[in-house]
Amino acid sequence: MAYGAGNQAGRGWLLASGMIALLVLAPVSALLVLALQGSGDLWPHLVAFVLPQALATSMLLLAGVGVMVTSIGTLTAWLVTAYDFHGRRWLEWALLLPLAMPTYIIAYSYLDLLHPIGPLQTGLRQLLGYTSPRDLLLPDIRSLGGCILLFGFVLYPYVYISTRAMFHMQMASFAEVAHTLGAGRIGVFFKVALPLARPAIAVGTSLALMEALNDVGASEFLGVRTITVSIYTTWINRSNLGGAAQIALLMLVVVIALVLVERHARRHRHYAGSGKQGRMLARVALSPAKGLLAFLACAIPVCLGFVLPVAYLVVEAVTRLRDFGLSPDIISQTLHSVGVAALATVLALTLGLVLAYTVRQGKTVLTLSLQRVASFGYAVPGTVLALGLLTPLAWLDAGLDGLSLWLFGHTSGVLVFGSGAALVTAYVVRFLTISVGGLETGFQRIPAPLDQAGRTLGSSPFGVLRRIHWPLIRPALLSAGLLVFVDCMKELPATLLLRPLNFETLATHVYGEASRGTYEDGSIAALAIVLFGLVPVILIAEFGKSRQTVTHSIQSTDQPDART
Repeated sequence: MAYGAGNQAGRGWLLASGMIALLVLAPVSALLVLALQGSGDLWPHLVAFVLPQALATSMLLLAGVGVMVTSIGTLTAWLVTAYDFHGRRWLEWALLLPLAMPTYIIAYSYLDLLHPIGPLQTGLRQLLGYTSPRDLLLPDIRSLGGCILLFGFVLYPYVYISTRAMFHMQMASFAEVAHTLGAGRIGVFFKVALPLARPAIAVGTSLALMEALNDVGASEFLGVRTITVSIYTTWINRSNLGGAAQIALLMLVVVIALVLVERHARRHRHYAGSGKQGRMLARVALSPAKGLLAFLACAIPVCLGFVLPVAYLVVEAVTRLRDFGLSPDIISQTLHSVGVAALATVLALTLGLVLAYTVRQGKTVLTLSLQRVASFGYAVPGTVLALGLLTPLAWLDAGLDGLSLWLFGHTSGVLVFGSGAALVTAYVVRFLTISVGGLETGFQRIPAPLDQAGRTLGSSPFGVLRRIHWPLIRPALLSAGLLVFVDCMKELPATLLLRPLNFETLATHVYGEASRGTYEDGSIAALAIVLFGLVPVILIAEFGKSRQTVTHSIQSTDQPDART
């Protein structure tokens, strides 16, 4: 359906999509303006002492995390797809569980677990007969290597989800042809399955690396000076917005490079196949010994990335509740987190609906470009986004203050930042792509002739949306809403930088307790965040049981901005 000269309603949707795209571009534009203002005499210091180390550390972190998530995610996806062994059905969904664990919470947990006088090292010394912590010291988790390991065990599900879906959809005929040519099961993996799964692996790895680059809490806890941590300290500790903006632009270049590398890895990869549903690859039953090895290979990431830290949080939370009860602060922080996340979710779904329906009415270069621009926010780390939003929202605050003075004779104060609207805006811009991706999935399942029939009967675009599309896209709307809500609950960098004064959320409470070293006091808030994070994991696991959903997940891997 094109936007003709008489289609005033259609042009209204197009205009709304353009305004949403401008909302996403505003932080990047403001960041550029802020950076051009300079950082005074701080820039030479940053160039000489901060940026080289931060950039090198970030590159090493991304390289290490990339190797880990690719290896763990691909191997586990292949094992549960191609082989049958005891515990496989349980592991197939359990491998998703680390998705519920934010990076800063797993760092928070392991810092206490692996402390020289923590439970693991103390128990190990007792088992071996040592009496002093100096007699047996494990490698310090506060290091770049420790950060890579923890990130790898938390972020590998991004690769696992997309790669497992791709393996599921590879038709058995491919493997049969390879077997006919003399390839064994390992040969099928390296020569057939792995090359076909490269687009899915590239998408999952790029998402995992963006999450690693966005992190500020875990990196700071573990003493790893990344670009993100440098932006935060330059802004907060040195009070130099210009210097922080200049570092943020450098970080944005790194993010764009990641996206380009991911696209380059998937270039010209199109596969031909029949339109009929192919047979799935038959699983090979493993012997007890090999089955045990396969079980351990899949169970270790689940235990290290979810079971062990959650067990620690449960024990600490129960101890805290038994000794002191439930703090009223936790209740208020939960209400703050839920309230802000719920408002941001409603706004993100509304804007995502406008973008997706604009494309539905007319899939043109312009509408697709606006949708892609509006989906760019997820690629912008929370720290960079918060810094970019600072200037335009401050201008908005000043404008509202002047308007209030003119209309009512008194000022409105710091309305945007003081009310939490700045935080909601950051959430909406950052997670709008999840809303767009989910709703686009829902619209793609609705046959186009239904739109034409509705317009023929005299309905406007809004009427078609209300009467035809709305009942059919509600499941997709609910799924996208859950993902956006939980991501807002877990977001730490933007929350730290844009929250109003004396406004604590569960995420900032965990960060504060970890910064002070009082890990047991933050265990209840950390456990609450993990429990909220389990909701989309359960949703993804349930959807994974549907072959139709898996089919669409594979088709969606052609969109690097979309969350699986």
